[in-house]
Amino acid sequence: MMGGRDIESTGFAWWSGNARLINLSGKLLGAHVAHAGLIVFWAGAMTLFEVAHYVPEKPMYEQGLILMPHVATIGWGVGPGGEVTDIFPFFVVGVLHLISSAVLGLGGIYHAVRGPDTLEEYSSFFGYDWKDKNQMTNIIGYHLILLGCGALLLVFKAMFFGGVYDTWAPGGGDVRVITNPTLNPAVIFGYLTKAPFGGEGWIIGVNNMEDIIGGHIWIGLICIFGGIWHILT
Repeated sequence: MMGGRDIESTGFAWWSGNARLINLSGKLLGAHVAHAGLIVFWAGAMTLFEVAHYVPEKPMYEQGLILMPHVATIGWGVGPGGEVTDIFPFFVVGVLHLISSAVLGLGGIYHAVRGPDTLEEYSSFFGYDWKDKNQMTNIIGYHLILLGCGALLLVFKAMFFGGVYDTWAPGGGDVRVITNPTLNPAVIFGYLTKAPFGGEGWIIGVNNMEDIIGGHIWIGLICIFGGIWHILT
């Protein structure tokens, strides 16, 4: 087990990053959680920065906004023609990210400083050995299930919780509920067979929300069933 944090005791220099924590699963978890906290903190802080500097009279692209447009595509705070109707949802999203980053940050600090060096000391369920192929595929499975659930969250928002912004809707775009997502595999996976050049544009050639939401249904289910398969095998 690696006991120190320098090149003499670990075999890795400081700039090797998480390589120093290969055999310290608890510390490695702390590094990952803290990293997630930094990412979420940036998202929240930058969203609030954009909200504070937002000028309603100018389109978002002229203001150099990079996060508010993503919130708008989910259907929050935006109306017909892509016009921002309410700035409060953007503020809420930023605040929720800041709160989440604090929780992640505290968790990362705890696992990096106070928590057990190896998770095996706490629970065999969370512990792992890099040579344990079964546990490695279990970890892959858990990640795939979470990714699948994330894809389905967009599906639920689009179909059952207010809809999403459809840039192809008549009148310059609008928020609408997607009631008939495309489930035909020939259509969904047909995008993969299109040329990435010219007018077809491979998967970015999609031009309707039904195909986008249908694609998320497919990828969500594939990830979930793939995750279950990796856990059970």
